Amino acid sequence: MIKDTSATDTVISSSKTRKGYWALGIVICLLVVLSAKAFITTDSASRSINRSSVQIAMLERGDLIRDVLSTGKIVAANAPKLYSPEQGFVDLLVSAGDQVMTGQIVARVESPELLNTLQQEKSEMNRLEGELARQELDARRQTLQLTKQLDLAEVDLQAAQREERRAQASIVNNLISQIDLEKAVDDLARAKLTFKHAKQEVELAKDTLAFELGSARSTVSRQALVVAELDRKIDQLDIIATVDGVVGNLLTQPRSLVAKNSPLMTLVDLSAYEVELNVAESYANELSLGMDVEISVGGRNLMGKLSGISPEVSNREVTTRVRFNQDEVQGIRQNQQVTARVLLENKSNVLKVRRGSFVQAGGFVAYKLDGDIARKVPIQIGATSMREIEILTGLEANDEIIISNYDEFIQSKSVLLN
Repeated sequence: MIKDTSATDTVISSSKTRKGYWALGIVICLLVVLSAKAFITTDSASRSINRSSVQIAMLERGDLIRDVLSTGKIVAANAPKLYSPEQGFVDLLVSAGDQVMTGQIVARVESPELLNTLQQEKSEMNRLEGELARQELDARRQTLQLTKQLDLAEVDLQAAQREERRAQASIVNNLISQIDLEKAVDDLARAKLTFKHAKQEVELAKDTLAFELGSARSTVSRQALVVAELDRKIDQLDIIATVDGVVGNLLTQPRSLVAKNSPLMTLVDLSAYEVELNVAESYANELSLGMDVEISVGGRNLMGKLSGISPEVSNREVTTRVRFNQDEVQGIRQNQQVTARVLLENKSNVLKVRRGSFVQAGGFVAYKLDGDIARKVPIQIGATSMREIEILTGLEANDEIIISNYDEFIQSKSVLLN
């Protein structure tokens, strides 16, 4: 029979009891510290996210190059179109992709109407030349008659002068009457006047004939120009290549009837290329000729210059042309795709940070890291490029901020990174 549990009790020394108390106290203190830290953290950060889920970048000072990224293609710098000079039926002497040389006949236009007009104008030319020859003969005939009249007037004048001298000598010896003398004087005056008028008529007639002949010759010269112009148009019916290269696109069908100035084909000059870029219209006002452009083509980066800007916007893009030294890269082809950066501006000694999705928040706030806490601070951004962003106010060099998207915690004033 067991009366009590005194036989199973063990006496514990006082030293072991004190150690247990110390251990319990330490555990309690740790719990208090952790609880206080949790309380403080919970009070400071209203949201907690995983550090690995965000991107963090440090601000630094340096040069910032404002640029715009664009895509485009290699195009021929010289790709002229050939047009029909007249209405007619076209014969295409080449096919798309054929090699051509400058001066080679690539097409021929048959224009019966133009040929008929040329024959008519040549006939008119022959008629005018015959008319001019007839007028020259008439002028010679009239000149001869006028010269004859002038010579006869001169003979009459000389005869009147002799009669007047004879009358003067005879009146001294009283061989003739005073009336005969006066008649001789009158005949001399009449002969002088007749000779004077005949001389003036000859001069006027010669001037008239010269004017009429000049007018006829001008008519013939004008008609000669008309015939020469038609000959030139006939010669242009043979359409020649203007560059060394290849035939691009045929813009009409063989033996088809084409109107005047209708496009026939496109030639591509393979000796000179340019880059055609499409730039977003938001940058259109900042583009200017001569800007530097970094081109990535054929695995190499080349520098070029902006040489042309389209005056119109198409599909919210502006088409530009870039010239570059194609000798620096080999094997480029027409319509080869390229990427490029148009360098808009170079700013020195600016506070900048790597570009990220946080710009979508409007560029007015950023989450600045303070240990494990990221606090929202107001900022103001300046120039932007495809890789970096200028920070004007709100942050300093060596500050770290979250540059990834803020959509998940934009409403929180601070975020705990764990």
